[in-house]
Amino acid sequence: MSCPNYPKNMEGFGTSPIPEEGKWIQSKEIKDVSGFSHGCGKCAPQQGTCKLTLNVKNGIIEEALVETIGCSGMTHSAAMAAEILPGKTLLEALNTDLVCDAINDAMKQVFLQLVYGRSQSAFSEGGLAIGSALEDLGKTLSSNVATVYSNKKFGTKYLNLAEGYITKEGLDENGEIIGYEYVNMGTLMNYLKDTKFTPQEAIAKATKTYGRFDEAVKVIDPRRA
Repeated sequence: MSCPNYPKNMEGFGTSPIPEEGKWIQSKEIKDVSGFSHGCGKCAPQQGTCKLTLNVKNGIIEEALVETIGCSGMTHSAAMAAEILPGKTLLEALNTDLVCDAINDAMKQVFLQLVYGRSQSAFSEGGLAIGSALEDLGKTLSSNVATVYSNKKFGTKYLNLAEGYITKEGLDENGEIIGYEYVNMGTLMNYLKDTKFTPQEAIAKATKTYGRFDEAVKVIDPRRA
């Protein structure tokens, strides 16, 4: 049974408008698509993943940020994909081999976000300026990576968290983690490039603690304990 209000002729209705950079757009061609968005993909054997960030203006990829974690082939493929993407239309990029399964998969996902108007800049007038993808990384321009290992016998080992490279874990009397010491790698590299600091001074300046580390009854190196 058909809906009584369903029009017999849809010719005059056009496409549904979608939000793009502060405007409602009836997107009919790739050049109608603008936005800043992210897509995450995985490779076929699921050994790694990619987060792809694109800044698109009038259908053209103006900016790309490729972040991967997994096999060495994937991380090197990211370098090739970063050279391929800028300047291509969304449709060209979707139909271009971006070298790694995970990056290709991420491209599909970000394509869907953008063509359906589900972008980070959907309601931002004029969208986000070129360079916004780097701002996502923070002032040290380092990806946020979490690497945590645990097993029943030895417990949990924090290796890398949002703050950086974990050098020490602080445990309470029950052996539970209550804080940690870390080196922020982006900050460390900035200090190392400043010739007025020795390597030891640079490490000291980039080292901080999180949580109740100062209250720990036991401190361990998560890579050796």
